[in-house]
Amino acid sequence: MAPKKITCLECGQLNRVPEEKLSSAPKCGTCGARLLGGKVAEIDFATLQKAARNDDVPLVVDFWAPWCGPCRMMAPEFSKAATELAGQARLVKVNTEAHPKAGASYNIRGIPTMAAFSGGREKARQSGAMPSASIVNWVKGAV
Repeated sequence: MAPKKITCLECGQLNRVPEEKLSSAPKCGTCGARLLGGKVAEIDFATLQKAARNDDVPLVVDFWAPWCGPCRMMAPEFSKAATELAGQARLVKVNTEAHPKAGASYNIRGIPTMAAFSGGREKARQSGAMPSASIVNWVKGAV
């Protein structure tokens, strides 16, 4: 089996992890951060581009902004979904106010918007706040 490519969300280093080790909390070879933690990570535009382009583990991005009421309402639901999807997909957040290039580059027209990436391509997109069960179902159907 070929190793899976996973970008470290802390330092941006691309790691190769044997598939059989994915369930045993793999860590980045450079900085030691957990690669598949089951927690939502806040990332920047450069890390998003690298992970979306290279990662073999599905990446689900929540594009949001601090002033957005529905975004704030969905945040705890997104975190619950990340815990439930641990090991199957990584859930991350990108603040479109702090990183406007991310919103422009990915053609985000409304927030919150989730985009699922797998195999270097966007597989699905969903706008609007959702409860955790709906997020989990959407992710499982998207990737």
